[in-house]
Amino acid sequence: MEGPVMLISLVCLARGLRTRVGSVLCLGLMVTSGSGYAQAAVESVDTRVLYVNAQHWLDSSLASHAEGLPLRMEVTMGELDQRLRLAPCAQVVPYLPPNTRLWGKTRLGLRCVQGSSKWNVFLPITVKAFGPAWVIKGYVAQGAVLTEADAMPVEVDWAELNSPIMANVSDWVGQTATRMLSTGQALRQDMVKPAQVFQAGAQVRVLARGVGFEIATNGQAVSAGVMGQSAKVRMDNGRIMNGQVLDSRTVRLEL
Repeated sequence: MEGPVMLISLVCLARGLRTRVGSVLCLGLMVTSGSGYAQAAVESVDTRVLYVNAQHWLDSSLASHAEGLPLRMEVTMGELDQRLRLAPCAQVVPYLPPNTRLWGKTRLGLRCVQGSSKWNVFLPITVKAFGPAWVIKGYVAQGAVLTEADAMPVEVDWAELNSPIMANVSDWVGQTATRMLSTGQALRQDMVKPAQVFQAGAQVRVLARGVGFEIATNGQAVSAGVMGQSAKVRMDNGRIMNGQVLDSRTVRLEL
């Protein structure tokens, strides 16, 4: 029968980061006593080096990761495999494994580069990034065009899902829901798409802009118009040109 669980080391760092970002970094190693392994683990690895290196690395990396964003960062760390017996190490290098990032559930690599026996272990970590966002209130049907009344501002964990948060009203108002949206869902990029505002064949207003001038004329849409995207327009002289859709009846051409 396994013995009681004993906390060998717990180091917490709470400090403000640049750009109004705060972090709470808690690093812990749990081992099982009662089998003789706990004592061996304490003698075989310097946990202070392990945690101090990881702590500084996370502090610096998260500050850079959230720079310029109004995010409050929090990191919780899991535990090493209790069966590990790590040799003493004079230098431990923290790193992110390939194809991972400090976002959501991930892992931190710890590599011994100066010791009697080089080793490499992984600590599971969860990164949370709390910041302002827009959350759906009520229900929005698939294909419906979102209005400002469909969401309210709250703080959410940006790192809970991979799809980026749409933090600005202008990012989603006028967009079309890609699926049914319900109360409490934070608006993310994969939930909306640009709305189609006119069909092919519609009469549109064309703003032709060049260096030092802008003229307005009429044209006929050759393709459907989607907000912010390119559409083909047939001019009065029969020439077909590409322009950007500005609103439900306006296309801008850059000459």
